[in-house]
Amino acid sequence: MKSRNEEEYFVREAAELLRKERERARSAALEAERKTHYMKCPKDGYDLITQEFHGVEIETCPHCGGMWVDASDIEAVSHEERSSVFTRVLADALATFLASPRAGHADHAIHQPGNPLS
Repeated sequence: MKSRNEEEYFVREAAELLRKERERARSAALEAERKTHYMKCPKDGYDLITQEFHGVEIETCPHCGGMWVDASDIEAVSHEERSSVFTRVLADALATFLASPRAGHADHAIHQPGNPLS
């Protein structure tokens, strides 16, 4: 016959195992959700394209023209002695987008409020 202490021990062990399994399931669900958003435009969900301009990687959406720059890229450019380098990076990225076949479809989106380029 089991003692009361043994029963309590096994109940606590079962509860701890259940808690750990729930945490693993929650973590796996969050990771799966994160992967569905990776390199997707936050505005319209299209796949982002990474392009390099003057040593700075910019993720662009070929559909809406949104542009995203990582903090590390901005930091690298901010240490340049030439203050206009970041302006050239963005101007070249914009020119590349505007020259693309999709630009005619999304050109109006560039000047809308809330757009990263506005």
